[in-house]
Amino acid sequence: MKRFLMCDPKFFEVCYVINPWMEGNLGKVNKELAKQQWQNLHNIVAGLAPVSLIEPVAGLPDMVFTANAGLVRGKEVIVSSFRHAERQPEAKFFEKFFSSQGYTVQHLQKETIFEGAGDALFDTRGRLWVGSGIRSEPRSMDEIMAVLDVEAHGLELVDPHWYHLDTAFCPLPEGQVIAYEKAFARTSVAALDDEFGASIIWVSEPDAKNFACNAISIDQRVIMHRASAELKFALAQRGFEVIEADVSEFIKAGGACKCLTLKI
Repeated sequence: MKRFLMCDPKFFEVCYVINPWMEGNLGKVNKELAKQQWQNLHNIVAGLAPVSLIEPVAGLPDMVFTANAGLVRGKEVIVSSFRHAERQPEAKFFEKFFSSQGYTVQHLQKETIFEGAGDALFDTRGRLWVGSGIRSEPRSMDEIMAVLDVEAHGLELVDPHWYHLDTAFCPLPEGQVIAYEKAFARTSVAALDDEFGASIIWVSEPDAKNFACNAISIDQRVIMHRASAELKFALAQRGFEVIEADVSEFIKAGGACKCLTLKI
């Protein structure tokens, strides 16, 4: 059964800038509203699948974005190695959590930057898609394949607004995918078209800016911050139900529904 990891936003705020969404939002998080939004998302996810919690840590405001904790496959996890100094201390707390839950904890090479399920997503066929170019390094893919013995495909991200793969790409059941074309290098767009063909829904720029691709897929339900009528219709035509969960306070830090959860 799918299970998700979340972290209470007790210490969430925007107190530094490591992506374009944070610019202009320093000190502007409504913490009470953020708590309400997080709780609503938690309740939606918990109504569909079990949710585990990791304790938040003072001084680590982005720990709430548990998607970046690591890449999980079965009872193995590759713990992240963050690019920015502000997030690097999170890794030891995530490693402690996974160890306490009986996971085999793995690491890539010490100098390799890799930001977990923010940049590495399995599709429903078991293939791994690895994003790089903004945060994670391209060489992380080869190391992941060696550590987990999985098939992987690389995708190059080219716009710092879409700094993690999960901000612009979301695999859905039955080989379906939603993605934002402008986030990717042309060669990666071609690779996605070749691989998924008519099964891919390229979202509009307004939907992308509403983090529609940063979605949580649980069976035929797709949980996202906001979706246009056109995107809802396109997904409904393929048998999916969109559940909107307002996470506007977290978008001030550059993350939405998927960023706030990790499938474990």
